[in-house]
Amino acid sequence: MQTELFQDKILILDGGMGTVLQQRGLPPGGQPELLNLTQPELLESIHREYIEAGSRVIYANTFGANGLKLAKTGHSVEEIITAAVTIAKRAAADTGARVALDVGPLGELLEPMGTLPFERAYELFQAMVQAGSRAGADLIAIETMTDLYETKAALLAAKENTGLPVLVTMSFEASGRTFTGCTVASMARTLEGLGADAIGLNCSLGPDLLTPLLKELCANTRLPVIAKPNAGLPDPVHGHYNMGPEAFVQAILPCVEMGVSIVGGCCGTTPEYIRQLSAALEDREPGNRNYRAAGFVCTPSAPAILDGVRVIGERINPTGKKRFQQALLEDDLDYILDMAVQQEDAGADILDVNVGYPGVDEAAMLPRVVKKLQSAISLPLQLDSSNPDALEAGLRVYNGKAAVNSVNGEQAVLDRILPIVKKYGASVVGLTLDKDGIPQTAEGRVAIARRILDAALSYGIPKEDVWIDCLTLTVSAQQEQAAETLKAVQTVRETLGLQVVLGVSNISFG
Repeated sequence: MQTELFQDKILILDGGMGTVLQQRGLPPGGQPELLNLTQPELLESIHREYIEAGSRVIYANTFGANGLKLAKTGHSVEEIITAAVTIAKRAAADTGARVALDVGPLGELLEPMGTLPFERAYELFQAMVQAGSRAGADLIAIETMTDLYETKAALLAAKENTGLPVLVTMSFEASGRTFTGCTVASMARTLEGLGADAIGLNCSLGPDLLTPLLKELCANTRLPVIAKPNAGLPDPVHGHYNMGPEAFVQAILPCVEMGVSIVGGCCGTTPEYIRQLSAALEDREPGNRNYRAAGFVCTPSAPAILDGVRVIGERINPTGKKRFQQALLEDDLDYILDMAVQQEDAGADILDVNVGYPGVDEAAMLPRVVKKLQSAISLPLQLDSSNPDALEAGLRVYNGKAAVNSVNGEQAVLDRILPIVKKYGASVVGLTLDKDGIPQTAEGRVAIARRILDAALSYGIPKEDVWIDCLTLTVSAQQEQAAETLKAVQTVRETLGLQVVLGVSNISFG
């Protein structure tokens, strides 16, 4: 299904549903999802118009069909979504067009900006995607998102509860950030890592203003890229959009030339926009793209490209720290947050987080600490644990693309941890040791590094997400080992082409 869906040179989506509904009498502020029950013929006719105009994917009228927005309507998520998908499938019958379950924002901010827990957001999206899958949707389109955390909840719900392809688009301002501060690069790397099938930008801006943002997106993902822009900008007085179909199409063409391969329209666009867009792109192919294959971790607002030396703060670790151990046992998360703030202020780029200590339920503690840290600091996190349950729990609630520290050359460890790293799109630190300990020679450590890389690749983890720790030992006790470590670093960098991590504090017993 996924291969078939993306085999077209350019995949044409539909245009605005709300725009056409308003033109045909839906009052501003009306709840369009209820029309699935009251005016199915109207919706079916609009879907059919888009298909006749050239749309190969139409979005079912389910944008706001979530449990929060339907709570006071007297209708269930299942009822509305089943009706909407049935209508769209009827319109698409015998045309070859596909029907997407349309999933929009929930309408409430997630923690820490709002009060909605991540887990509750997941449940709300889970109900939508399960209903859509049961109703026969061909794919899922998560769109108009501004919060990367909410987008992650929706994408996880789609991937874990259905086998359908998932398109994901977020809405950005001309500044290059969403309303909540998310960058294009953070969005791209996070959503690709989480398993989206295509990603892109929709709503908010016209195609002319989206062009530089789409260029940045194309450089940060290998996935098919989507552009579903508005018909320009709305007039603040009468609300009409300032870009007609011809101008809209002309502004889309440069986006296609830079590699965008899935296109459609959002607010202000109608079947006429799609008709002209489809005609203009009939014989075109997307341009070549240049993916920036660099190591990368991020929070939504703080991307960290590994294009130079980056400092990993390692103070959030109970080893040898009695006060930190006490904080863990007493559930003193404020102390742990203070450790993070101090390191951020001191110039750390990434924070290592280790909460493993006897008497502490690490699988319960790590996600709580991750949430606490992300409520106050913007730095990317490196989750440091050998406990797969703790890692999964921490990565699940992490907002962005994290790193995992660590695996080693033991096959059992790799097989236990790497599937979790892959599922959540994290980077992984591999220690050059195995059941026989740390090799005394650079060659021995490089051999383990190759084993770790091969295992990561076999699980589908990209090469740039594999970082190798060649292991710094105490120089006063083993001076010759400094030279072996440096030799191993050079080979891992130059021959294997991998990122290298070094715990330099180990040189002098911390």
